[in-house]
This record gives sequence, C-alpha cells and structure tokens, in this order.
Amino acid sequence: MKKHRLLSFLLAALAMLVLPLLLQQGGNAWVRIVDMALLYVLLALGLNIVVGYAGLLDLGYVAFFAVGAYLFALLGSPHLAESFPVIAQAFPNGLHLPIWIVIPLAAALAGLFGVMLGAPTLKLRGDYLAIVTLGFGEIIRVFLNNLDRPINLTNGPKGISQIDGVTFFGVSLNRPLEVFGFEIASVSLYYYFFLALVVVSVVVCHRMENSRIGRAWMAVREDEIAAKAMGINTRNLKLLAFGMGATFGGVSGAMFAAFQGFVSPESFSLMESVMIVAMVVLGGIGHLPGVIVGALLLAALPEVLRHVAGPLQAMTGGRMDAAILRQLLIALAMISIMLMRPRGLWPAPEHGKSLSKTAV
Repeated sequence: MKKHRLLSFLLAALAMLVLPLLLQQGGNAWVRIVDMALLYVLLALGLNIVVGYAGLLDLGYVAFFAVGAYLFALLGSPHLAESFPVIAQAFPNGLHLPIWIVIPLAAALAGLFGVMLGAPTLKLRGDYLAIVTLGFGEIIRVFLNNLDRPINLTNGPKGISQIDGVTFFGVSLNRPLEVFGFEIASVSLYYYFFLALVVVSVVVCHRMENSRIGRAWMAVREDEIAAKAMGINTRNLKLLAFGMGATFGGVSGAMFAAFQGFVSPESFSLMESVMIVAMVVLGGIGHLPGVIVGALLLAALPEVLRHVAGPLQAMTGGRMDAAILRQLLIALAMISIMLMRPRGLWPAPEHGKSLSKTAV
C-alpha cells in the first residue's frame, strides 16, 4: 500500500512539473489560468482554517487578499516616492523591497487585520458573524477606493501600476528563462513559484489540522459550549484562527500584485469573497484535498466556459450577453454539483459511519 501511494505521489508531482511546459505550447493564456488557480488555492486553504476547522463563517476574506496586494504594490512600485517627498528624497525610484521581506510583512499585516476582525466578533455566531465579516470586507474595499485624498496612499480607483515582479535568487520571473536550450516562459516560472507556495501551505495546514490546536478548533466548531467546559480557551483559538487564515490571504494577495503588475479596488469585490467561500464548500469543508479540488475547479471553470458562452451567444443572435451567460452556466454547474454531492466533491471521511458499518 505504501509503495502504491508513493508511486501515485511521484506521478502526480511529475505531472504538475510538466503541466506548464505542455500548456505553454498552446499559448501563455492557459498557463496564466493555472497560475491564478494556484493563487485561489492559497486563498481557499486560508479560509478553510477559519470556516473548515474553526467553524467561523467569514464572508469578508477578500479584505486580507487586498491588504497583501496593496502592501506589495506600495513597497514594490514608485508610487510612494511619487506621493511622499520625504520618501522620494531617500528612495527616488521607490522602495522596491525584496520578496523575502515583503512576503513576511504581507503575512504579518494581514494576520494583524485578521485579529482586528476577530476581536469584536468573538461572541457572534452564524448569520450575525457572516454579516459583520461581510461588512468588514466592504469597508476595506471602500477605504482602498477613497484613500487617494487628502493623502494619496492607494491612488483610489485608478489603482497602482508599475509593480515589481518576483525576483528569486537573482532570477526575475518576469523574463523567460532558457534551460538547456529550452525556453521556459515567464508565466511558467510563476507557476513553479506558486506551486512551491501551495505545497508549503498544504504541509502547514496538514500539520495544524493534526496538532492540538487543530483538534481544539474542531472542538469549538462542533460545540463551543462543550469545548469551553473542557477548559479550551475559545477566545484565543478564534483569534488565532482568524489571524492564521488571514496570513494565507496576505501572501496570496502579494503574489497576485507581483503577477499582475497592477492592483485596483475592483479586484477585491464581494463576489470574490463569495467565490472563495464557494470553493471551500464545494470541495468539502475541512478536508484539504477537497478544498484544493474545489478551488481549482471554480478558478478554472469560468475561463473554460468562455469558449462555451461564445457559441451560445451566437445561437441567440447576440441577444444574450456572453458575460451574463457565463455566470449562468457557472451557477447551474455549482447547483448541479451540490445537488449530487451535498457534502462536497471530496468530503472528509465520516469516521462514525465507518465504525458502525464495521460493528454491523
């Protein structure tokens, strides 16, 4: 059994390493779709800590995504030097901090915002918690949209451009790399970097799930009153869940800004939060493989349906908008999946049922 599992892991790893090299033969657009899907996997893994492990419904998770993206944009572009004369004197071309400093800063700042969100919501549950977190996400987006005066910090709805790409050990991921006469495109280099971040995140999440903290989160999720009666500090655990989940969103946001080279408040709407929650629920709440499958499916499905919406629009004589038709197809696909698999595409195993079957 162990040999078969090891062989399957090796085959899966080989497939993931070869995938971008094959996709780039048909153009960089397909590799960009996979890159964005990996970023959504990071977001889903972070939200799974809050929703899947601790049982706290967070509809404002995109706020941490925005915080990480704008932090990277401010530290990796000439915007601060153009807006603040004091910074321009010391750094005429902008700060342009290396990636090794920006990623921990993005994780720490997003984690701080996560704790700030969790602190006033400790006594809220269910619908009330969802409403408060939803409002928090909208507040962050409105702030980003209006912090261009009297001090131009975020450049308002215009967004921030000219953001640095990722430079890894002196190798810029924004330029193609030639290895043994074979050219690896820039989007493929980003794919390998994002894949490494996802692997590290999966290992961290798996270790947390099997740790004392993970088991305490699940106890709070199942019955908070019983967990408190057993001596579990539910307040600190909730704050830790919000903070840990937010760090994943901050790192993903920083990578999004580096990959796109441009950020604006439009990228962090309420719909993004809803989609991230849908990824966790659709894949299987609290189950890492299911969350990854749900994130990959919902991140890639809209792009794949572009090729379906076009012919359908032509069949109606152009009377239906392709974007609205695509959203309709996505909604129908999600409803169909949830009707057939109400616990998610790859749910966590039900240990109680397996034990009862064995007893029978």
